[in-house]
Amino acid sequence: MDKSWMNAPKHSEAYLEGVNGFMLLNGIDPHYVTWFNHGEHAINDCSTHSSFHDKSDEDWAEDEDDGVDDMLIDIREQYNQGTDGADNINNGGVPKYLEDLMMGARTELYPGCKKISRTSFIIQLLHLKVYNKLSNKTVDMFLQLMKTSFPDGETLPGSYYEAKKILRDLGLGYECIHACKYDCALFWKENEKLETCPICQTSRWKLNDGTGKKIPHKILRYFPLKPRLQRLFMSVKTSKKMVWHNEKRIDDDYMRHPTDSTAWKEFDKEYPGFAADPRNVRLALATDGFNPFGNMSTSYSMWPVILAPLNLPPWDCMKDPFLFLSLLIPGKHSPGKDIDVYMRPLIDELKELFVEGVETFDVSGKKTFRMHASILWTINDFPAYGDLSGWSTKGYMACPACNKDTYSVKLRNKICYMGHRRSLPKDHPWRKDRKHFNGKREDAEAPISLTGEDVLSQLEKLPTRIPGKHSNKNRKRGEEELNWTKRSILFELPYWSKLKLRHNLDVMHTEKNICESILGTLMNVEGKTKDTVKARLDLEDMKIRKELHLIKKNNDKYAMPFASYVMTKKERQDFCEFIRSVKFPDGYASNISRCVTATDQKLSGMKSHDCHVILQRILPLGIRGSLTKEVREVLTELGQFFQHLCCKKLNKTELEKMKGDICLIMCKLEKIYPPAFFDIMVHLSIHLPDEALLGGPVQFRWMYPIERFLCGLKQSVRNKARPEGSVAEAYIAKECLTFCSMYLKGIETRFNRDDRNNDIEFNDSLSIFEQKCRPVGATTLVNLSPEDFKSITWFVLQNCDEVVPFINQHKEELLAAGCVNIEKQHKEQFPTWFKEQMIRIYKDDQSAKNESLYSLACAPRRCIKKFAGCIVNGVRFLTRERDSRRKTQNSGIVVDGNHGDETLSFYGVLDDIIQLDYVREGNIVSVRVDGKWYEEDSYILADQARQVFYINDPKLGKNWRVVIPVSHRHVYDVTEMADEDIDADDVLSVENGVYQENVTNDPLEVGLGEIELLRRNDLDQEDIDDTIIQVGTRMVDATDLDDIDELDDTMVDYYSTDEASENSHGSEDEIDSDDAS
Repeated sequence: MDKSWMNAPKHSEAYLEGVNGFMLLNGIDPHYVTWFNHGEHAINDCSTHSSFHDKSDEDWAEDEDDGVDDMLIDIREQYNQGTDGADNINNGGVPKYLEDLMMGARTELYPGCKKISRTSFIIQLLHLKVYNKLSNKTVDMFLQLMKTSFPDGETLPGSYYEAKKILRDLGLGYECIHACKYDCALFWKENEKLETCPICQTSRWKLNDGTGKKIPHKILRYFPLKPRLQRLFMSVKTSKKMVWHNEKRIDDDYMRHPTDSTAWKEFDKEYPGFAADPRNVRLALATDGFNPFGNMSTSYSMWPVILAPLNLPPWDCMKDPFLFLSLLIPGKHSPGKDIDVYMRPLIDELKELFVEGVETFDVSGKKTFRMHASILWTINDFPAYGDLSGWSTKGYMACPACNKDTYSVKLRNKICYMGHRRSLPKDHPWRKDRKHFNGKREDAEAPISLTGEDVLSQLEKLPTRIPGKHSNKNRKRGEEELNWTKRSILFELPYWSKLKLRHNLDVMHTEKNICESILGTLMNVEGKTKDTVKARLDLEDMKIRKELHLIKKNNDKYAMPFASYVMTKKERQDFCEFIRSVKFPDGYASNISRCVTATDQKLSGMKSHDCHVILQRILPLGIRGSLTKEVREVLTELGQFFQHLCCKKLNKTELEKMKGDICLIMCKLEKIYPPAFFDIMVHLSIHLPDEALLGGPVQFRWMYPIERFLCGLKQSVRNKARPEGSVAEAYIAKECLTFCSMYLKGIETRFNRDDRNNDIEFNDSLSIFEQKCRPVGATTLVNLSPEDFKSITWFVLQNCDEVVPFINQHKEELLAAGCVNIEKQHKEQFPTWFKEQMIRIYKDDQSAKNESLYSLACAPRRCIKKFAGCIVNGVRFLTRERDSRRKTQNSGIVVDGNHGDETLSFYGVLDDIIQLDYVREGNIVSVRVDGKWYEEDSYILADQARQVFYINDPKLGKNWRVVIPVSHRHVYDVTEMADEDIDADDVLSVENGVYQENVTNDPLEVGLGEIELLRRNDLDQEDIDDTIIQVGTRMVDATDLDDIDELDDTMVDYYSTDEASENSHGSEDEIDSDDAS
């Protein structure tokens, strides 16, 4: 509160207004008891009604409270600085809603209640509703029960609606803007009072009979961006995170964050004024459609537009609490190319934020600054890429990166995109190879990436497009228009043409489509395979690969030779059995064995993350022992390419090499697979290394976090008749309570909840007692045999750092005594000698360290505790016996050890988890491992184990396993400037993230082997009826698919027609480790 009025003259207007405001806020007597009803009993102890402002901010910080007071102090600060333009401000400079909340913070919930205030109760109640997804009815019934149970004089809200009204202004709200039925225009600003559309003259209202409320055809929900960005700096919980990229990040050859990307750095060079203040916000814009009803038979598509601040550290960036819903575009149909109409309010605000900025209070610096913001790139799937960019993603020039130089060929029923030899060096021998490619020599050079100026020059040739889906004249697209359908509204942003990476190609959907195409072709799945009759006829048309042409037989039938990239029935069965046998560690992936169908031996129902794991990890192993060497090699190299591309930490030198690697891989695929295999999604993979160099790690640029956010919006639809309104109301409630939950103490929130695999840390004077390990499962008491007791006691002493000086001393004494076979004598005598030494030392010095060593020397109890599992450093381990009954595999471990003069990795399987109890100290958790080497030394400490999992080797047989190391999702390899620990409450749980390696360990090596055999002679040819051949007669190449400009081509999926029934728009499920158990 501003107290400058206290120094003004006593009778001045400023002084009188200040006194008035202070009295309204604090009252005359801070200990006055507020009376609500007649006949109330006097309350002797009035200390609970002390004024909210009697304490300073420091006093509040010292109190053990529920965190609500800290939140109100942070909110109050911005009004003290006068940076918020809120309405209904009282003379004290505080808005009415905040005054009510502060009054509620010193109001008892019921007479005599000292544990929780009225405001705290309401905030925690609504937090529980949002956090646990309770219905409104449940909250109403709960409040009625409490009203009945609490003493008279309680101040509970009467219903959920009443409680929500109290916190409504604490949220940030949204605006409703009417839209034309045909997506022509918004009834906003200059059009706000119009009754008909200014473009198509269609009525604004779908119901306007003059007797009741007018009902508009469509309503756009707009969530203003400025207050949401201001709130990031208003809270002490987030203000420092917004400058992490400038204060903590270390700049080296690795890219771990968008700040390390070329796009970010080039933007800073172009706009040094913007870059001068690290608090200025870089944003990513994302959009996608989803069906709110969860029923694909009901056609409905709602399109949210989402903004993500990129300033945040890696563990918070792109996480749900920091994703802002900006626009909610109504259904029932997708906006398509007319999405620009709906983005008008957001674009106007973004222009203002970049040019003028907005006055913002930074609570960490206790001062205001002018905050600016900009969009750095967009994140979307390929159809939405076309909607936002204005470049059609279909037709002969479907590739936005190749632009007008896209290499495309019209086949019998589709367009294919090959020509990857253009990216090879000029002297590469494959450029002259006609036989194994398309029958032609390749002399063209790779397309050159266009600059922003090049794009603007192309857009200048476009005619003005009238938005909307109203009936109008379809128009033939001119040749000079290329594949442009419009000039995107994003070009109105003053910096948009200067960006190095405006739109991202989505790695998630690229992996999914490539994986489905490969599996469908390998397993010869009807409707999914790319090796069809028409594909063989395409080979005949192109006069290539004669060994795969259809063979005419005497009985009006044709024989279709089996290709080298197709599995036999036996191989397909073995592959399905292999998939069924795969068990992943906890949290690694879902249970992919459920994707194997029991009847026809194929894979179905795979989600994007399933394809992500199969393509990178499982497929290269599953095809060992089947297919030809060339097919196995190229598919393994493709999986390794995506594995390296999706690492959390990228090396710029490695990415430069990967640009050449993916070119070779695509060329090898061209030599093996038919042209029909190369749809646009396969082709796009050749551009992914370039985008990684410009944009950095893929986890900040792919659709996984966006799809998960959309899944949350979809689950919030309670009113099926008004899905958009239901989503908007649920979002602002969640947004408000997410902000509040950052402050709440003593209650579980998404910011302070324990991870599912939460361990326990012990502090002790000995390192061996400080293991971060938590045993799980039932306890079994077992008495150790003398041999086992001796072995495990010796193991503990040998692995305690503080015992090493005693070990060296004992060996020196044995050496001085002239003992033979010192190691054997040392092992037999040391435990007794060490105990005698510690008894003597402990008598003279009973320090904590000596007490711990004395306890260690006395040996553990013979009765030990066994567990079926334990959690070490956030990783769940289970014994082999427990693992055998689960769908996950958590018993595989690896530990580094010495073998002679070498340090080797020793692999094994966990047999027992043992807890040793010591008399005066804590305990030690040790595990016993089954292995082939050092069987007499089979114990390790729990924190020495690293997790691996084993997969059957299809090539070498059932007794052989392939070892797969595990990089855990909750671990970030990020080096910070300051050696400060990250607050555990500030790191969001990422258990449900996407599996990624931390960094590429082995370089990707792509061979140049020649194709020896395209046809499988070990299989009988498949007979094809002549009628099928007639259906495949070559189509007349008459009309370009995109000649008609005004047809909304976004209504067509980017999947092939045989995949349309499994459209994944908005149905991407969360990756939950529980699914695998």
